[in-house]
Amino acid sequence: MRERVGGMASPEVRGEVWACWRRGDRLSDIAHSLGVRAGSVYAVLRARGGFAPAERRRAARALALGEREEISRSLSAGLSIRRIAARLGRAASTISREIARNGGAAAYRAAAAEARAWRVAARPKPCRLAEQPHLAALVATKLAQRWSPQQIARWLKQDHGTEAAMQVSHETIYKSLFIQARGVLRRELTASLRSRRPMRRPRAAQGRRELRGDLAQTVSIRARPAEAEDRAVPGHWEGDLLSGKGNTHIATLVERWSRYVVLVKLASRQSEDVVDALIAQARRLPEGLMRSLTWDRGKEMAQHRRFSLATDVAVYFCDPASPWQRGSNENTNGLLRQYLPKGTDLSVYSQHQLDQIADELNGRPRMTLHWDNPAATFFRAVAVNT
Repeated sequence: MRERVGGMASPEVRGEVWACWRRGDRLSDIAHSLGVRAGSVYAVLRARGGFAPAERRRAARALALGEREEISRSLSAGLSIRRIAARLGRAASTISREIARNGGAAAYRAAAAEARAWRVAARPKPCRLAEQPHLAALVATKLAQRWSPQQIARWLKQDHGTEAAMQVSHETIYKSLFIQARGVLRRELTASLRSRRPMRRPRAAQGRRELRGDLAQTVSIRARPAEAEDRAVPGHWEGDLLSGKGNTHIATLVERWSRYVVLVKLASRQSEDVVDALIAQARRLPEGLMRSLTWDRGKEMAQHRRFSLATDVAVYFCDPASPWQRGSNENTNGLLRQYLPKGTDLSVYSQHQLDQIADELNGRPRMTLHWDNPAATFFRAVAVNT
């Protein structure tokens, strides 16, 4: 087994750990490939919240190891500081300070001086949130309201754009959450993030969902009107089921143009119950604001033709194993897991409670809407159509 990935691990082993992590390798796979314990790999990754350390580089003007070795040899040969400086093309004051800070001429050793230089140079820049307690408190408040770090950073830029002390990047917020050594934001706030993960995962690690099934007499998403595809007009929706503990489910609907979310309580996932609930919801919407509905190939929509006859809304179905074709709905279901985590019994939520969750989600600013929110965007369409 290779050297353990712990506090005494070599830089080479740690570098391999981070290289595998960036590629999206699973923790167990990293441990197996390096011949180390998974717990040791996890300790290395968790200490930095999943953020790979920046590659360290020597400053152009700093002394190199080869120069320090020349200083050590020259001192042993009894050469003066000025002679050593001339040999290296350095100022005599630079050589003098180097020798003095490393124990003097008699004790100077190149390897020890090199190690000390790297150690002293490792002075992390103070975190913006640590320097601005008021800003840190405001960020913590927004995180507790389930705003994402990117939403918070953009909101600060819009509402406090003239105040330099009130600006912070979303990456700084993530690092302050995941790297607890910074001592700025409480770890408990990670529970308000969409993923709820204890550390950052690289994009390469994102997985794909499994095939849901097949239906008869369906119309492919490829036949959907162009105005729905390019989000040119409001009224085209995407739908899915969000599942919980004990075979409980709710229906999630997202309007493609505004990203407006509607949650629908279900008695069961049987097609009759699902379609009845969707028909009732479609009839509550203002006229003209549900023109089509795109669903995956789940069996809960086996009665999709009954839905279309009752509402005059066309239903289109994604290709098998193609969740990205309902990108808005997939993203929304991920956001909803902040409110309804996996393993939650969804049957205990009333329609009123689901409406409250939808209202909070619809009030959050979205980058794709130029930092407007879905509620304001959707109701502008309502005003135009009434």
